[in-house]
Formats: sequence, structure tokens, C-alpha cells
Amino acid sequence: MSMYRQLWLAIMVSTLLALAGSMLASMFSARSYLESQLAIKNTDNATALALSLSQSNPDPVMVELVVTSLFDRGHYEMIRVTDPSGATLVERIASDNEWDAPHWFVRLLPIKAEAGRAQISNGWKQFGTVTLVSHSRFAYGALWKSAYEMALALAIAGLVGGYLGSLVLRRLKGPLDAVIEQAKAITLRRFVTIDEPKVPELRQLAVAMNATVGRLKSMFDEEADRLDAVRREANCDALTGLANRSYFMARLRETVAADDSSGGAVFIARLANLATVNQTLGRDATDELLRAYGEALAEVARKYPEGLAARLNGADFALLVPALASPQETAHQLLQSLVQVASAYLPEYPSTWLGCGHFPRGVETAAILAQVDAALAAVEAEGRNGMCLVDMRQGDEAPRSSEEWSNIIRRALEQRWVRLVSFPVASLDGGLIHRECPLRLMFDPSGEWQPAGRFLPVAERLRLTPQLDLAAVALGLDELEAKPALPGLAINLSASSLELTEFRTELRQLLKRRSGTSRLWLEVAESGVLAHFAAFRELCSELRDVGCKLGVEHFGRQFSEIGRLHDLGLDYLKVDGSFIRGLDQNIGNQTFLKGLSTIAHGIGLQVIAEGVTSAAELQALGLLGFDGATGPAVQDPS
Repeated sequence: MSMYRQLWLAIMVSTLLALAGSMLASMFSARSYLESQLAIKNTDNATALALSLSQSNPDPVMVELVVTSLFDRGHYEMIRVTDPSGATLVERIASDNEWDAPHWFVRLLPIKAEAGRAQISNGWKQFGTVTLVSHSRFAYGALWKSAYEMALALAIAGLVGGYLGSLVLRRLKGPLDAVIEQAKAITLRRFVTIDEPKVPELRQLAVAMNATVGRLKSMFDEEADRLDAVRREANCDALTGLANRSYFMARLRETVAADDSSGGAVFIARLANLATVNQTLGRDATDELLRAYGEALAEVARKYPEGLAARLNGADFALLVPALASPQETAHQLLQSLVQVASAYLPEYPSTWLGCGHFPRGVETAAILAQVDAALAAVEAEGRNGMCLVDMRQGDEAPRSSEEWSNIIRRALEQRWVRLVSFPVASLDGGLIHRECPLRLMFDPSGEWQPAGRFLPVAERLRLTPQLDLAAVALGLDELEAKPALPGLAINLSASSLELTEFRTELRQLLKRRSGTSRLWLEVAESGVLAHFAAFRELCSELRDVGCKLGVEHFGRQFSEIGRLHDLGLDYLKVDGSFIRGLDQNIGNQTFLKGLSTIAHGIGLQVIAEGVTSAAELQALGLLGFDGATGPAVQDPS
């Protein structure tokens, strides 16, 4: 039985006992009063009757007539006249059993009043003795009426008391429920605070719980800030704050190799004649120019969810924009912005050379950079501000119009030309954690299965991702139901789907009517989570009772935002492969990932590495406390 019910029961029992005790005490007191009043009345009436008979020279006949006349008025239970020897001269006893109260009440509270007695005289001689008992029906009537009115009043008082008690309990229950929910939230890795109640004892409890949560959150934030500083030191240029060369190359490799990648564009900007600039302006002014140059690049990068600005070396800067459909406009904007910044320092000299490569998925990184370097060299040879674009996607035969893409995707869904492919996510001791299952689409019956990067960016633009995501989840549940021994299966959800309430409702309904949901892992990319944070929070809340696991993939690119994830109740993180590339040789990233693993485990999250390409990286991950890994170097335990 809950505490609330116990308190309510205690209030009800206490109220009933108090009312019953009060009523019984009142009834006994009233009965005692009536008995004393009846005894006095009996004595007075007996005395009056004896005096009346004594004054009229009594004889047996006359006494009988007087007694009979008095008894017939109906106010007496018994009148008896006895002679001095005790013999009965006259006796009248009421034969009716009529009462002005229920018989059960009469039996429960009997009224026993002492009979009245008086001597009858005839001159100086004693004639006899009168014994008289007044009828108690009227006393029972008065007692019953009093009991009824008292019961009614006490019932009303009990109802009012119960209502007030209910209000008090409700006032107590609200804060208690809040504390309970807060404790549950902590177990679900959600650090939430509650309002302080007005009840002093509960206020102390709430203050203590909030203080505990505050300390945990403060420790979490402090450690997160420290780790972000480590991440920046390992992966960012000290002067400009942009990504350094090693991190840029790692991100480029991930973009090229990722299953959901559709390629993108690489821009390399070179600040012309840096050595001459340094001699002309001086070191401090040159550093200021480089910072302004880098900020202009970063401003363009911030326009794209996955955009990354980097400084490759002293004079070379780079911009990576995944899934960029048309780089020409971006290239013109970037060149204009960089020239404008540099002109403030070098108004009379050419300042910026820009090379751009538009690449598809699967192209070798070295080939991309070689093409961009060639484009950059061509611009530099001209000796003036300019740019050169190289398109490596000429052979791409994908349909170009939105209508064509919409028809292809919708037809594939209708014809069930969809399937999941499977990649192992294994623990570092070789066990299978789950299988990561990206979606594949077939454009026609005789065609090839296309990776997500081929159709997903277009589906995002056409708002068709909800249908694709629901199809992927349904396929995943089919596989889980068909393979009860499979420990888990991960499905990626598009961030754009999360915005739609209809999608979240359909997803929840699908999960509630299917089995195997406890082995289903649903994950959203970090950039999508942060871009649609409110919708992702709603998803976490709505799926909390379904049993599936929720996680964030490609984690770490925006690590400074980790504080926003502390109260979502997540189950796992998949760390972006750009931090894993060459991990065995990167002490800075080792320090960062070691701290990330510690802080994640501290709030109950599994940590899984993405894009592991070598046994050396796997070994390093084991030393850093990671729970699992996926990528080309991870062997399939099955």
C-alpha cells in the first residue's frame, strides 16, 4: 500500500474514531442526565400523589379510582400502592411497547431511572406506600433526536474534515511525487531540479536533493569544460581556433567513407605571399590578419550543419562542407569574404587564392586533395585574386530533379525495394553488442542497392525521411522478431523526422504494438540532436516507457554542447571516427577520449567508437575505457 493511501486511511480511521468516541460520550452523558431527571420526576410525582391521597381520607376504593384515573393519562409505566404490611392494594403497569425511538436504539442505550416512593397517611396512621415510575418513551425520543442530530452534525464535520485532510495530503503528495520523480530521473541519468515546497520538512528534503543534483551537474560541467579544452588543444589551431590539419584530414576521411555520406566539397584558401606580409606588417598585425581570415572562413562554415573550417599550415586554410549540392555560390561568397578581410590589411596586393573540389562518396582522400591543390596552383599562377573549381562528380548519373527523386523514393517504399545492411558493433573483448543497420534503397528492380548517402540528402530536402525511418524501424523489428538470439539492432533516425509530431506518434505506436523493442537501439546524429533539441527531448520522453535504447552517433564534434544532454536519459554515445583516426599516435585525443569515457560512465552511458580502422586503434580504445567499437578493423563475432 502506498504511503499516500496509508496516510489517507490513517486520517479516515482517526476521524471515525474521534467522531464515534465523541458521539458515544455525548450519548452516555445525555442518558445519565435523562435518568437523573426521570428519577427526580418519579420522586416528585410519587410525593404529589401520596399527599393528594392523604388529604382525602383514603380508602381502598377511592385510592383505586385516583390511581386508575392518573395512570390512564399515559405518562407512567407503573403505579403501585401497597399497605403497611407490603400487600398490594392497587397496581397499574403499562402493557404497550411503543417507543419514540427505534427498538435497536432502546436496547443499545437502556434508560433505568430509580422509581419514586412516598408514604400515604390517614390522619396519624400510615395508610400505605406509593411506588411510581414515569414512562421513558419521551426520554428515549429526546435521546434519539439528540443522537440523530449529533450523528448528522458529526457526519458533516467528518466530510469537511476528510476534505480538508485530502487537501493537506494533496499538498504533501505533490512535493513527494516531485522528489520521487527527481530520484527516478537521477537513475535515468537525468539531472533535474524541483521547486521547493512550502512544507518545512519537505522543503529540507527538496533542498538536499536539489543540492545533490546541483553538485552532480556542477561536477559534470566542470569535467566537460576541462575535456573541451583538451579537445581544442589536440584538434584546433592555437592562433585562429580553427581545426588543425590532423583533425581536418580525419574529418575528410570520415566524410568520404561514411555510409550516409553523399560526398561534398573541399575549399582550400591560401593567403598570398605570407612571408612578405609578415615582413611588411609585422608579427602582431600578421597574426591579427590570420585570425580575421580564419573567422571569415568559420563564419561561412557555421552556415552548414556539418561545415568545418581549418588552418592547414601557415598560409593555407580549408573548408569542408559535406553534402553540398552546388559549391559555386559558396565559393564566390567565401572568396569575396576573404578578399574583403585581407584588403583591410593589404589594399594594394592580391591576397587570396581559392581552390575547390566537388567530390562524391568513396573517392580517395589523396585524389581529392591532389585535385584541389592543382586548382589552387592554377589560380596562384595567374597572380591575382581568384578561384578554380574542380568537379569530380561528372560521372554521377543520379536524377537531378526533385520530382524524379520523389518518385524514385516513393516507388521504392511502395514496392518494398528497401532493406537493411548489417555491420557489427562489438565489445572490446570480442562480444557482439548490436548490429548497426543502415538502410539501402533500390531505384529499379534490376538496379543496385544504393547507400544512404545517395538518397538521404535528397529525402531530407523533400521531407521524405519520416517514411524512410519508419520503414527502417519496421525492417529492424522484423529481424529482431525473426532472430531472438540477436542481442540488438541499431537504426539511425534522421533529425528532420524528429520535428514532426506525427512521426513521433507513429513511431511510438509502431514500437508499442511490436515485440523485440528492448533490443532495438535508436540513434540520431549529434548535429541533428543539437539542431532539433526540443524535438529530440520530446522523443526521449515519449519513448521512455517503450523499452528501446536511445543514443547519439557522431558524438564529439560539438562536445562543448554536452551539458545539454545531461537530462535526456540517453543510453549510449557513439564517438565520431574523426577522433579515432590515428588515436594510437595522438596523445591529445587519447586524453580527451579517456575523460569522455569517464564522464559518460559516470552518468551510466555506454561509449562506442566509430570508424575504427586498425588494431592499434582498437588496443588504444581498450586502454581508454571504451565499451565497444565499429568500423573496418572490427571483426564480426558471429
